[in-house]
Amino acid sequence: MPLLWHGLTDKAIALIKKIDSDQIKNEAVMEKLIEYLYRNKPYIPCYAIRKQLGLRNSSNIGEKMNDLVVSNRQKHNGMSWSKPGSVALASVTALKRNKEHKRWFENRDLEFKLAA
Repeated sequence: MPLLWHGLTDKAIALIKKIDSDQIKNEAVMEKLIEYLYRNKPYIPCYAIRKQLGLRNSSNIGEKMNDLVVSNRQKHNGMSWSKPGSVALASVTALKRNKEHKRWFENRDLEFKLAA
């Protein structure tokens, strides 16, 4: 874990590969972990630096927005949604929540701003 905290993905992968096979309960899971780290290496940040810079190290804002846009409406009402229906409702809800629905429906245009 300390290696990943410092963004040292290659060293973490090397360490995992050094683990004796008799220490591993499920080798398929270990391979999936290694594949995951390789595949997501460009997106794994150095959390230590982010903390020093005062940046967020969690996805709680994203999770909350998902809760507001999707879960609240779709999961807590006992409804069953198709994937296209769910995406469509989430899109319209996000437009409304971001006060972009009028611009989108009138001009088919969105104002794109980065939050941070």
